[in-house]
Amino acid sequence: MELYLNATSPYARLVRIVLMEKGLTDAVTLKWCDPWADDADLLKANPAGRIPALVTEEGTTLSESMLIAVYLDSVSLNPPMLPAANLVDVLHLTGLGQNLMDAAFTTVIARKHYGNEIDDSELGQRRSRAIQRLLNQLNSEFGEKQLASTINLGDIAIAVALDYLVFRLPDVKWQEKYPQLKEWHAGVTARESFHQTAFC
Repeated sequence: MELYLNATSPYARLVRIVLMEKGLTDAVTLKWCDPWADDADLLKANPAGRIPALVTEEGTTLSESMLIAVYLDSVSLNPPMLPAANLVDVLHLTGLGQNLMDAAFTTVIARKHYGNEIDDSELGQRRSRAIQRLLNQLNSEFGEKQLASTINLGDIAIAVALDYLVFRLPDVKWQEKYPQLKEWHAGVTARESFHQTAFC
């Protein structure tokens, strides 16, 4: 398999962490690329020009990080990313992580192309409010949550989104405002899969 990615995409990082946690690292060749440069190989694999994109052994391209994660979960017997026993809870947390990631990523891209003043626009303010609401909810939900020995897709999505805020939007300062969430995040990101995929 081949995975098209770069080092700063939270979506690509999520997939890399799933690969490691599922023991599939050796089965995938990483194809580093710049999606903003209309990389020819990436466009051939995924006409949308977006990462991550996974080309399976059969030559089929899968796009969108969550769909890739579901596929990878299905091809390895390692502990499931979407355990049937608490599937609804995991999907709930995965959705929160995805929404936080999306709001943060869209903010970063908007600033890149239009400057920080875009934050004052109606859409910029809407994204900012969404980030704060999501952080509030996560902080309250993880206040009573014990860190498990295994990890699921919800844990990964949320932890990657929080790391992305530190990496690209340090002005949010979520670690100062949400101590319960900070404690949970520290436990999850102590895993080797997070160390090896750290944003750079």
